Amino acid sequence: MLPLPPQGRRRSRAGVPALAVVVVATLLSSLTTTAHAQTIAAVPGQAAAPPTPTGVAKAPPLTWTLQVDPLTTAIGFVHLQIERVVNDRWSMYAGPHLRLFDSLIDDKVEPYTGVGVEVGLRYFIHGTAPAGLWAQIRGVAARLLTDKAGGSTALGGYGSALLGYTAIFSRRWVLAGGLGVQYLHYRIAGMGPKMWFAAAHTTVGVAF
Repeated sequence: MLPLPPQGRRRSRAGVPALAVVVVATLLSSLTTTAHAQTIAAVPGQAAAPPTPTGVAKAPPLTWTLQVDPLTTAIGFVHLQIERVVNDRWSMYAGPHLRLFDSLIDDKVEPYTGVGVEVGLRYFIHGTAPAGLWAQIRGVAARLLTDKAGGSTALGGYGSALLGYTAIFSRRWVLAGGLGVQYLHYRIAGMGPKMWFAAAHTTVGVAF
Protein backbone atom coordinates (compact mmCIF):
# COMPACT_ATOMS: atom_id res chain seq x y z
CA MET A 1 0.00 0.00 0.00
CA LEU A 2 1.23 3.42 -0.84
CA PRO A 3 1.58 5.82 2.09
CA LEU A 4 -1.01 8.57 2.23
CA PRO A 5 0.08 12.05 1.78
CA PRO A 6 0.14 14.20 4.92
CA GLN A 7 -3.13 15.93 3.99
CA GLY A 8 -4.97 12.56 3.61
CA ARG A 9 -3.78 11.45 7.01
CA ARG A 10 -5.16 14.60 8.59
CA ARG A 11 -8.62 13.99 7.01
CA SER A 12 -8.69 10.40 8.31
CA ARG A 13 -7.81 11.44 11.84
CA ALA A 14 -10.44 14.24 11.74
CA GLY A 15 -13.24 11.74 10.93
CA VAL A 16 -12.67 9.77 14.16
CA PRO A 17 -13.71 12.62 16.53
CA ALA A 18 -16.82 13.26 14.42
CA LEU A 19 -17.93 9.62 14.74
CA ALA A 20 -17.28 9.68 18.49
CA VAL A 21 -19.44 12.79 18.85
CA VAL A 22 -22.37 11.03 17.10
CA VAL A 23 -22.10 7.95 19.35
CA VAL A 24 -21.90 10.00 22.57
CA ALA A 25 -24.91 12.13 21.53
CA THR A 26 -26.97 9.02 20.86
CA LEU A 27 -26.10 7.53 24.28
CA LEU A 28 -26.93 10.78 26.07
CA SER A 29 -30.31 11.00 24.35
CA SER A 30 -31.18 7.43 25.37
CA LEU A 31 -30.13 8.00 28.99
CA THR A 32 -32.10 11.25 29.18
CA THR A 33 -35.31 9.57 27.94
CA THR A 34 -34.99 6.70 30.48
CA ALA A 35 -34.31 9.04 33.38
CA HIS A 36 -37.32 11.19 32.47
CA ALA A 37 -39.64 8.16 32.47
CA GLN A 38 -38.30 7.00 35.87
CA THR A 39 -38.81 10.48 37.31
CA ILE A 40 -42.47 10.54 36.26
CA ALA A 41 -43.08 7.10 37.80
CA ALA A 42 -41.46 8.19 41.08
CA VAL A 43 -43.54 11.35 41.55
CA PRO A 44 -45.73 10.90 44.69
CA GLY A 45 -49.44 10.91 43.95
CA GLN A 46 -48.89 10.19 40.27
CA ALA A 47 -51.86 8.06 39.18
CA ALA A 48 -50.93 4.77 37.60
CA ALA A 49 -52.73 3.63 34.51
CA PRO A 50 -55.82 1.67 35.53
CA PRO A 51 -55.62 -2.06 34.91
CA THR A 52 -57.66 -3.42 32.09
CA PRO A 53 -60.84 -4.93 33.56
CA THR A 54 -61.03 -8.69 33.12
CA GLY A 55 -64.67 -9.10 34.27
CA VAL A 56 -67.28 -7.94 36.77
CA ALA A 57 -67.58 -9.92 40.01
CA LYS A 58 -70.96 -11.59 40.40
CA ALA A 59 -73.00 -11.46 43.59
CA PRO A 60 -73.26 -14.81 45.38
CA PRO A 61 -76.43 -16.73 44.54
CA LEU A 62 -79.39 -16.72 46.93
CA THR A 63 -79.78 -20.18 48.46
CA TRP A 64 -82.24 -19.76 51.36
CA THR A 65 -85.62 -18.14 51.98
CA LEU A 66 -87.84 -17.81 55.04
CA GLN A 67 -91.53 -17.32 54.23
CA VAL A 68 -94.85 -17.06 56.06
CA ASP A 69 -98.32 -17.36 54.55
CA PRO A 70 -100.72 -14.57 55.64
CA LEU A 71 -103.75 -16.23 54.02
CA THR A 72 -103.45 -19.57 55.82
CA THR A 73 -102.66 -17.68 59.04
CA ALA A 74 -105.94 -15.81 58.68
CA ILE A 75 -107.89 -19.07 58.50
CA GLY A 76 -106.09 -20.50 61.52
CA PHE A 77 -103.15 -22.43 60.05
CA VAL A 78 -99.71 -20.98 60.80
CA HIS A 79 -96.69 -22.05 58.72
CA LEU A 80 -93.02 -21.09 58.54
CA GLN A 81 -91.44 -22.27 55.29
CA ILE A 82 -87.65 -22.66 55.37
CA GLU A 83 -86.64 -23.08 51.73
CA ARG A 84 -83.29 -24.39 50.48
CA VAL A 85 -82.19 -24.20 46.84
CA VAL A 86 -80.98 -27.54 45.49
CA ASN A 87 -79.92 -26.30 42.03
CA ASP A 88 -81.08 -23.81 39.38
CA ARG A 89 -84.37 -25.72 38.85
CA TRP A 90 -85.26 -27.26 42.20
CA SER A 91 -85.83 -26.15 45.76
CA MET A 92 -87.35 -27.81 48.79
CA TYR A 93 -88.71 -26.49 52.04
CA ALA A 94 -89.84 -27.66 55.45
CA GLY A 95 -91.14 -25.99 58.55
CA PRO A 96 -93.50 -26.15 61.51
CA HIS A 97 -97.26 -26.26 61.06
CA LEU A 98 -99.66 -25.07 63.77
CA ARG A 99 -103.42 -24.79 64.06
CA LEU A 100 -103.89 -22.65 67.17
CA PHE A 101 -107.08 -20.62 66.69
CA ASP A 102 -110.29 -20.44 64.71
CA SER A 103 -110.50 -18.75 61.33
CA LEU A 104 -110.49 -14.97 61.42
CA ILE A 105 -112.73 -14.72 58.34
CA ASP A 106 -115.80 -16.62 59.58
CA ASP A 107 -117.70 -17.13 62.85
CA LYS A 108 -117.33 -20.91 63.14
CA VAL A 109 -116.10 -22.09 66.55
CA GLU A 110 -114.03 -25.30 66.47
CA PRO A 111 -112.02 -25.79 69.67
CA TYR A 112 -109.15 -27.99 68.54
CA THR A 113 -105.43 -27.56 67.88
CA GLY A 114 -102.99 -29.12 65.44
CA VAL A 115 -99.22 -29.46 65.68
CA GLY A 116 -97.16 -30.85 62.85
CA VAL A 117 -94.83 -30.23 59.93
CA GLU A 118 -95.16 -29.01 56.35
CA VAL A 119 -92.83 -30.04 53.50
CA GLY A 120 -92.78 -28.93 49.89
CA LEU A 121 -90.89 -29.40 46.62
CA ARG A 122 -90.73 -26.77 43.86
CA TYR A 123 -89.66 -27.11 40.24
CA PHE A 124 -88.82 -23.79 38.56
CA ILE A 125 -90.22 -23.78 35.03
CA HIS A 126 -88.83 -20.32 34.27
CA GLY A 127 -86.21 -18.32 36.15
CA THR A 128 -83.58 -19.55 38.57
CA ALA A 129 -84.44 -20.94 42.00
CA PRO A 130 -85.56 -19.46 44.35
CA ALA A 131 -87.22 -16.89 42.01
CA GLY A 132 -89.42 -17.43 39.00
CA LEU A 133 -92.37 -19.49 37.77
CA TRP A 134 -92.73 -22.81 39.58
CA ALA A 135 -94.85 -25.94 40.01
CA GLN A 136 -95.09 -27.29 43.54
CA ILE A 137 -96.33 -30.19 45.60
CA ARG A 138 -96.66 -29.86 49.36
CA GLY A 139 -97.96 -31.87 52.26
CA VAL A 140 -98.86 -31.37 55.92
CA ALA A 141 -99.03 -33.98 58.66
CA ALA A 142 -100.28 -32.98 62.10
CA ARG A 143 -101.44 -34.36 65.44
CA LEU A 144 -104.85 -32.96 66.32
CA LEU A 145 -106.06 -32.48 69.90
CA THR A 146 -109.32 -31.32 71.46
CA ASP A 147 -110.93 -31.16 74.90
CA LYS A 148 -114.40 -31.50 73.40
CA ALA A 149 -116.46 -34.53 74.56
CA GLY A 150 -113.91 -35.58 77.16
CA GLY A 151 -110.89 -34.99 74.93
CA SER A 152 -109.44 -36.92 72.00
CA THR A 153 -106.57 -36.96 69.54
CA ALA A 154 -106.30 -37.77 65.84
CA LEU A 155 -103.95 -37.57 62.88
CA GLY A 156 -104.72 -35.06 60.19
CA GLY A 157 -103.18 -33.35 57.20
CA TYR A 158 -103.54 -32.36 53.58
CA GLY A 159 -101.73 -32.44 50.25
CA SER A 160 -101.63 -29.82 47.48
CA ALA A 161 -100.44 -29.27 43.93
CA LEU A 162 -99.95 -25.65 42.80
CA LEU A 163 -98.60 -23.40 40.09
CA GLY A 164 -97.16 -20.08 41.22
CA TYR A 165 -94.50 -17.39 41.01
CA THR A 166 -91.88 -16.04 43.41
CA ALA A 167 -90.46 -12.52 43.05
CA ILE A 168 -87.44 -11.30 45.02
CA PHE A 169 -86.86 -7.56 45.37
CA SER A 170 -83.47 -5.96 46.14
CA ARG A 171 -82.04 -9.46 46.61
CA ARG A 172 -83.84 -9.61 49.97
CA TRP A 173 -87.63 -9.34 50.04
CA VAL A 174 -89.76 -12.26 48.89
CA LEU A 175 -93.31 -12.07 47.56
CA ALA A 176 -94.94 -15.22 46.19
CA GLY A 177 -98.35 -16.44 45.10
CA GLY A 178 -99.91 -19.52 43.56
CA LEU A 179 -103.13 -21.45 42.94
CA GLY A 180 -103.96 -25.12 42.73
CA VAL A 181 -105.97 -27.93 44.25
CA GLN A 182 -105.73 -29.85 47.53
CA TYR A 183 -107.30 -32.61 49.53
CA LEU A 184 -107.83 -31.98 53.26
CA HIS A 185 -108.36 -34.60 55.94
CA TYR A 186 -107.99 -32.41 59.00
CA ARG A 187 -110.84 -33.64 61.15
CA ILE A 188 -111.34 -34.50 64.80
CA ALA A 189 -114.54 -35.01 66.90
CA GLY A 190 -116.73 -33.84 64.01
CA MET A 191 -114.70 -30.65 63.52
CA GLY A 192 -112.41 -29.58 60.72
CA PRO A 193 -112.46 -30.09 56.92
CA LYS A 194 -112.50 -33.36 55.00
CA MET A 195 -112.83 -32.57 51.29
CA TRP A 196 -111.24 -31.50 48.01
CA PHE A 197 -110.77 -27.75 47.89
CA ALA A 198 -108.97 -24.98 46.03
CA ALA A 199 -105.40 -24.38 47.22
CA ALA A 200 -103.80 -20.97 47.50
CA HIS A 201 -100.25 -19.91 48.24
CA THR A 202 -99.54 -16.34 49.43
CA THR A 203 -96.22 -15.78 51.16
CA VAL A 204 -93.94 -12.95 52.18
CA GLY A 205 -90.44 -13.33 53.54
CA VAL A 206 -86.72 -12.79 53.13
CA ALA A 207 -84.02 -14.34 50.98
CA PHE A 208 -80.33 -14.75 51.71
